[in-house]
Amino acid sequence: MITERPVRFLGKPVSDSQLATVREVVGTYGALSRLELAATVCELLGWTRGNGKPKTRECREWLEGLEGAGQLVLPAKRAGRPAGSKTSIPARTVAAVEITASLAQVGPIRVERVREAVGRARFRELIGHYHYLGYRVPYGAQLRYLVTGKGGEVLACLLFTSAAWRMAPRDRWIGWDDATRERHLVRVVCNSRFLILPWVRVKNLASAVLAQAMRALEGDWLEAYGVTPLLVETLVDERLYAGTCYRAANFVDVGVTAGRGRMDRHTERKGADPKRIFVYPLRRDSRRLLVAG
Repeated sequence: MITERPVRFLGKPVSDSQLATVREVVGTYGALSRLELAATVCELLGWTRGNGKPKTRECREWLEGLEGAGQLVLPAKRAGRPAGSKTSIPARTVAAVEITASLAQVGPIRVERVREAVGRARFRELIGHYHYLGYRVPYGAQLRYLVTGKGGEVLACLLFTSAAWRMAPRDRWIGWDDATRERHLVRVVCNSRFLILPWVRVKNLASAVLAQAMRALEGDWLEAYGVTPLLVETLVDERLYAGTCYRAANFVDVGVTAGRGRMDRHTERKGADPKRIFVYPLRRDSRRLLVAG
């Protein structure tokens, strides 16, 4: 006998009445775009971030998942970029001038949150051309940072995004069961990209950048999303990197992923791409707060 999986949105159960509301919205407002439908659903069901903004992007992807499962029919996608296309990466504009110096010589370094269109384009350029994973539109909440030296030259980039839904080693280290994780996952942030530009050779730069970023992240995330983060996680591909800078910045090694990928909730890709998990508590009592009622 096959048991139908319960419907969930970002890990939280969706009741029959909520699902009926979703279907009513989709059936009644078929002239709206998918993004507009998602915004309407979020408004009606109160699916918002801590700062009150709707979780529109996540809801749109969730609605498309329901359509793929045959649970509703969405309006046709409107003309735009072809399915599967990637965000355009600007041409290389940053001069690749080798920087070989001490941390004191290039500093003081500045880890600055990207807030303007020019900075976002520069970030896409650098990650798109020089990070081994390239640039993809981040899922869910996100903050970008550019790191500059005393002369204004860009040295590094960081991207922080929503945390992975489930990682057994992380969850064991925190002390989470499924219900507790659903309550507190919003307080975990993922460092999903970290790039020291390939022509920058400055000893201890990476750990210094991480230390400064950890100090900035708490206030920046609270300002952007109305939630105070308690823990930062990151995944390291040990085929390429040893995670030395994370260890030097006092991140804790909590184990290895099952290799499923962050959005594979039904173990369909187990063992495909395992990564080393590091976490950084932003407060001394982070673990206690993450399991609190």
